Amino acid sequence: MRSRISFVVALAALAAAWLAPLAGTQEARAQETRPPAAVVPADPAAAEIRAAAAQMVKSFEAAKPAELAALFSPQGELIDEEGTVYQGPKEITELFTKFFERFPGAKLALEIESIRSIGPNLAIEEGTRYIAAKAKEGEGKAQLRYTAVRTKVNGKWLFASIREFAADPLPTPHERLQSLAWMVGEWVNEGTAGTAKLTWRWSEDKNFLLGDIQLTVAGKPAMASSQRIGWDPLAGKVRSWLFDADGGFAEGQWTQVDDGWVIKSATTNPDGSTGSATITVTAKDKDHFTMKGTERIVGEFREPDFELAIARQPPVAAGR
Repeated sequence: MRSRISFVVALAALAAAWLAPLAGTQEARAQETRPPAAVVPADPAAAEIRAAAAQMVKSFEAAKPAELAALFSPQGELIDEEGTVYQGPKEITELFTKFFERFPGAKLALEIESIRSIGPNLAIEEGTRYIAAKAKEGEGKAQLRYTAVRTKVNGKWLFASIREFAADPLPTPHERLQSLAWMVGEWVNEGTAGTAKLTWRWSEDKNFLLGDIQLTVAGKPAMASSQRIGWDPLAGKVRSWLFDADGGFAEGQWTQVDDGWVIKSATTNPDGSTGSATITVTAKDKDHFTMKGTERIVGEFREPDFELAIARQPPVAAGR
C-alpha cells in the first residue's frame, strides 16, 4: 500500500490530498470522549403556541376572516411585507375578507423555526409561511418570513403583533461556490519528484467545479484523477469527490476559515485499504496558493506532513 502513495508523499498528495473526505475514525473516537449533551427542557409555551398556529391554518383554509381576527389580541396588529399596518379586529377581518374574495380556496402552511418565552405571558415566534392560491390571473405562490409576538390572554396565546418580511430566495449551488471561483484555470507544481498539473472549470450547469489532476515523473504519467466539487445542502458545506484512474476514490468536507479552506479528507484505495488527512489550502494571491497536509494516515501507517506552493499556469504565447 505504501508503494502506491510514495509519489503522493513527495508531491503533497495532490491527488490523494484533494480527495477530501472526513476522517471518520478520529471523529468517532472524539465522540466517545465527549460528555453527553445537556438536556434542555422544552419551552412549556411551545406546545400551546403550535396548537394555536394549527388553528390559524384551519381557519385560513376554511376562509373564515372573523375566526382569524379572533386569534389576535384586541389591539393586535398585522404588518405586511410592504410595511402596511392592520390593527384591531375590524381592520384584520376586512383584510382577510378581501383576500378570500380574490383568492378562494387558498392554502396555508406554517413552518415555525423558533419559539422563545420572554415572560409568563409573552413569547416570540419566528418562521416562514407559505400560501398557494388561485385567482383569475392564474395560480400563485407566496413565501414570507414572519416574526410574531404572542401574548397569553384568558389561557389563549393570541397575536399581539405579526410582522412579515419578503423571504429571500436561497442561494444557488453556483452562488455557494463563488468563494472557490478563483480556482478556475490551469495550475502547476514542479518539484524534484515530478510535476503536478491541476485544472478546474465550471460544469455546464455551473453548479459544480470540475477538476483534473495529472501527476508525471520524468516526463511519464504517474497518476490521473478527476474531481467534482459541489455544495452539500444537507451538511451545509462544500463537499468534493475525487476518482483516481487506478480505481481509488475519496470524499472531502470543506470548511472555510479566515485565510483559506480546511478539508477533512478520507480515501479508499483499490485494495480496500483506507486513509485520511487534513488539508489546508491558503490562497496567497490570484495566481498562487499553498497546500499543506497534516494528520495523514494510510492503512496503519502515518505519513509525513507536506507543504506545496502551487502557481497558475502562464498562458501559452501566441504562435507557439
